[in-house]
Amino acid sequence: MSAAEAPKPLTFALLRRLADGEFHSGEILARQFGVTRATVNNALRDVAGFGLTLYSVRGRGYRLARPLQWLDADLIMPGLGSARAYLHIEVQDHAASSNAVLMQRAAQGAASGTVLAVEWQNAGRGRLGKTWHSGLGDTLTFSVLWRFENGLAALSGLSLAVGIAMMRALDELGVAGAGLKWPNDVLLDNGKLAGILLEAQGDMLGPSVVVIGIGLNLSVPEALRGRIDQPVSDLAALDMPLPERNHVLAVLLKHLAFVLREFAEHGFAIMRDEWESRHDFQQRPVRLLLPDGVQVAGMVLGVTDDGALRLGTAQGEQIFNAGEVSLRSA
Repeated sequence: MSAAEAPKPLTFALLRRLADGEFHSGEILARQFGVTRATVNNALRDVAGFGLTLYSVRGRGYRLARPLQWLDADLIMPGLGSARAYLHIEVQDHAASSNAVLMQRAAQGAASGTVLAVEWQNAGRGRLGKTWHSGLGDTLTFSVLWRFENGLAALSGLSLAVGIAMMRALDELGVAGAGLKWPNDVLLDNGKLAGILLEAQGDMLGPSVVVIGIGLNLSVPEALRGRIDQPVSDLAALDMPLPERNHVLAVLLKHLAFVLREFAEHGFAIMRDEWESRHDFQQRPVRLLLPDGVQVAGMVLGVTDDGALRLGTAQGEQIFNAGEVSLRSA
């Protein structure tokens, strides 16, 4: 299946039936869905494009190599606690990009706290225009729309605040060893565990709206790792049972809602010390890659009250805003 190809609705319906990891007769599936066995076979032919392994055994039917955990808003809501008052959750099987969908809805007046979680994105995006790669059921890819009374100028440091929410959630889930990388990555064992992408609309001084896109790796198949141009990590590598997807998403959303409310009232400054305490590169030598190809070496001193990086260089302390800047170990 090509990256640009939208999956067939029948394919998802069949995969939901196969999610238990047991054998299901092709004849029975065809009868249940009112199609021919050939149609069933065609619908399941390209599931390897989702990162799935499907066994087809004559006389027994079809079986997925591993069970699938599907997202379900009804299962997510109980884990939100009091944050459920601020969130409106929708789950879709497929969208090109959850951020793109919510940006369109933002322009149409969608409510603050709208959450769109997508099982399969074929045009998911990361920072600096990179593609976010994932397999079906192996990751969480979701976006949150949040409205602020303040303008865009007051949103500096928001991506770092989201990182704090991610770390608080991982702490609650019992994930040890995770850390932040300025401006908006979550690392685990020196690989990228999660990424954050923010897109905003509004005026510099008036009301504004931000769509926060998050991708978190639960289990990255080996076949997918080869398509990713940087070290990656996942929760499956930890010495602990892999948490259920709906529970992970609920915990993430709960902490995100509280941090966004905190940010709206106080800004990033009150979270600065917490963020620095979780930054993997704090007081470490790094290289910054600038958009014009220039590299700047120095020691990470911390961040400013608006989330800019403080770098100690041979020329003294310099301040860098996120923009198109990339941070690397020295």
